[in-house]
Amino acid sequence: MGSLSQSVRLASRRAVIPFLLLTALLTGCEAQSEEAAAPAAPPPPEVDVAEIVAQPVVLRESFTGRVEAAETVELRARVSGYIQEVAFEEGELVEQGDLLFQIDQRPYQARVGAAQADLAQARSQLAQAGSEAERARVLLGRQAISQEVHDQRQAALNNARAMVDAAQAALDTAELDLEYTRITAPVSGRAGRAMVTLGNLASADQSLLTTLVSIDPIHVYFEADEQAAFASQTLLTSDASNSLNIELGGDPQRQYKGTLDFIDNRLNPNTGTLQFRAVLANPDGRIRPGEFARVEMPVARLEQALLVDGKAVLTDQDRRYVYVVDENNLAQRRPVATGRQVDERTVISEGLAAGDRVIVNGVQKVFMPGMEVSPQTVSAAPAADAQPAIAARED
Repeated sequence: MGSLSQSVRLASRRAVIPFLLLTALLTGCEAQSEEAAAPAAPPPPEVDVAEIVAQPVVLRESFTGRVEAAETVELRARVSGYIQEVAFEEGELVEQGDLLFQIDQRPYQARVGAAQADLAQARSQLAQAGSEAERARVLLGRQAISQEVHDQRQAALNNARAMVDAAQAALDTAELDLEYTRITAPVSGRAGRAMVTLGNLASADQSLLTTLVSIDPIHVYFEADEQAAFASQTLLTSDASNSLNIELGGDPQRQYKGTLDFIDNRLNPNTGTLQFRAVLANPDGRIRPGEFARVEMPVARLEQALLVDGKAVLTDQDRRYVYVVDENNLAQRRPVATGRQVDERTVISEGLAAGDRVIVNGVQKVFMPGMEVSPQTVSAAPAADAQPAIAARED
């Protein structure tokens, strides 16, 4: 019985040993499989970097203004009379000298006729007085008349001459009044609404008939604060800086180039501003007086400005920073101080130096400072001296 138990135990041990060896083999295979399935470390994310270059730039500031016609005329009747004809279409373009209104001419034609008759009579009297004065001179030489009679006839001659002059002046006045019945355009431009229509009475120097505004060129008036006005004085003498960017009606599609041609001679004491005027070409007449305008005027020039793409500047509460890639391709956070906005770029006044590589695209892939990245260099913006002007606004 003892031998049987010992045999059973020996057989059990022999059965357990292969099982343990099989278990160990399976465990080792699973470990090797897990090691083989473990993922490799991801490569550094690709980001676009631009090297900072110091370059000259003209800074511009934005001001609000209004469009006004270079010439505005209020047409009023210079003689009284009834309107006989309105010879223009309201709102249409007219040329200088075009007939706009016709006042009834008949009363003034009659006055011209009467003045012509008065002039003819005065000339006849002058001829008679001249003949009598000549005879008096001859008779005085023969001592046939007295000096007094001679003098009276000379006085009559002078009086007749004055009457002719007066009659001529009256005729000139009558002809001028007759001419005033034709009301023509004093300048080329766009006519307004007819305020006095056919058959109505126009009173001399009182009745407003219509308004006329010139259209080409057209003016934009705007006012700058005292600091910006004086800061811009040194720049406005150069041709390159004399160009102004003008946006009309708040529409980005209506961008124009204007030229500054007037600066007022005194500050407005009530507002502390100085008035400026820009000139715009308007050959097609699309720009209308009264439109709202936004004008960008040069106020400063930076000879060595550091510019970065606006997307590269990030904000942490009230602090601004960018990510700079160092020589080991590690993204380092760099606090910066920003200035004005220039196109889509931002002026950096503190925190960067020329040659720094700033991440301009893919900054969202950087999760923390010191993270390794794969930088891809992109071209920076062209130097400012290669462009005629660079528009800038307050940040």
